[in-house]
Amino acid sequence: MPWLQLKLRTQKAAADALSDRLSDLGADAVTYLDAEDQPILEPGPGETPLWSEVVVVGLWDAEADMDSVLLELAADPLWAKVEHSALEPLEDKDWIREWMDQFHPIRFGQRLWIVPSWREAPDPSAVNILLDPGLAFGTGTHPTTALCLEYLDDLAARGVLAGQSCIDFGCGSGILAIAGLKLGAAHFVGVDNDPQAILATRENAARNSVPESALDIVLPPQFSDAPADGLVANILAGPLRELAPRFASLVKPGGWLALSGILESQAEELLAIYGQWFEMDPPALREEWVRLSGTRRA
Repeated sequence: MPWLQLKLRTQKAAADALSDRLSDLGADAVTYLDAEDQPILEPGPGETPLWSEVVVVGLWDAEADMDSVLLELAADPLWAKVEHSALEPLEDKDWIREWMDQFHPIRFGQRLWIVPSWREAPDPSAVNILLDPGLAFGTGTHPTTALCLEYLDDLAARGVLAGQSCIDFGCGSGILAIAGLKLGAAHFVGVDNDPQAILATRENAARNSVPESALDIVLPPQFSDAPADGLVANILAGPLRELAPRFASLVKPGGWLALSGILESQAEELLAIYGQWFEMDPPALREEWVRLSGTRRA
């Protein structure tokens, strides 16, 4: 079915009101786009962050009376908040298929693949993680997740991960814990403060036939703080700074640490902080993102 889309560029403060107005005027769907290519990092639980400059997009059936819609909008005081507008036809497509076609299997390191569940694994003999893009942060496509997956694959290639008990702090979709288990770890604890992440991790673990006994998935109040052989945390620089003493206590002497969600400009400070307890490796860089890793001193 053909559609028409009305795009309204505005400031963040007016976006929700304009969205509601488009719905009142009969839009079948309303979405937001970034007007300035401004990155948004991982939101907190329950947050729906917006860019400072937003394009509010309303979608109507091609037979809708858009002249009336535009006249009503122009008479609304909200119209003064619109910086630019455009009415465009939208090509008729199978949008579900279009979305699915964007995701392809991706290899990380020597033998780890993340495979969308509707696609065939390119190498059935490899370690294949079936994962669907969803609400929780972490599908393997973001550089921070990729850096952590490559680190886990390298640990496994060196025989370090085999039989270990580890922690995925801020587990999101569970991708790192599941990958670690598939690569040879004996047990992981996945910790996240977002109930949606807990649900996503459970679903992805079941999809990948991870035994319940191998993966504990908990909210922070249920986390026991028992030291582990290794810890991976793909979160943000602020929490990593605050959690440094706790992470040091969570990694056994000789154990490994991998941190990401760090911009290149933030790496030097975090290296100095974690260097109090860990022998830190040279940073690994991808685009503007960094992974820091190290070994816990005795």
